[in-house]
Amino acid sequence: MWKFEKMLEYPVNIKKKDIRMAKLLVTQYGGSNGELAAALRYLNQRYTMPDDKGRALLTDIGTEELAHVEMIATMVYQLLKDATIDELKAAGLDSHYAEHGKGLFPTDANGVPFTAAYFATTGDPIADLQEDLAAEQKARAVYENLMNLTNDQDVIAPLAFLRQREIIHFTRFLELYNDYKARGL
Repeated sequence: MWKFEKMLEYPVNIKKKDIRMAKLLVTQYGGSNGELAAALRYLNQRYTMPDDKGRALLTDIGTEELAHVEMIATMVYQLLKDATIDELKAAGLDSHYAEHGKGLFPTDANGVPFTAAYFATTGDPIADLQEDLAAEQKARAVYENLMNLTNDQDVIAPLAFLRQREIIHFTRFLELYNDYKARGL
């Protein structure tokens, strides 16, 4: 079903460590509006879509969200590369370090761990698509907020790419939502 290419969907090449930004960016890895939640939401919701068109769209976007998880993980890793324990402490990541070292763990920016409660599914295609539309808008807003918190173009460029993908996903979900509503599904 999937073809894995050993390259990121968009290149990530961050040259300067920024522990503070890594702490903020991790929210798009494991936060309620992040990429992991979106991927699991869509890949679960696809089973109750009423037709192949809906199942295909949710599979495509859910799979792409997994690629976004990989991009965010790469960004966080590069932002933390060579960080000292003192730098981690100063950025408020000492509790993360105590549990996970420098390993990536899905949390939001406040350290709240990922939970399955983040990926809502009702089995009702209209309700689920409304959730998906809201999820894409929230993710877009978070990317814009993150972009406002840095002036590093090596960070901004992949964030801008990811923000644009959220807009495209929103548009695709809206098309499917309108189609289902028009057909009375």
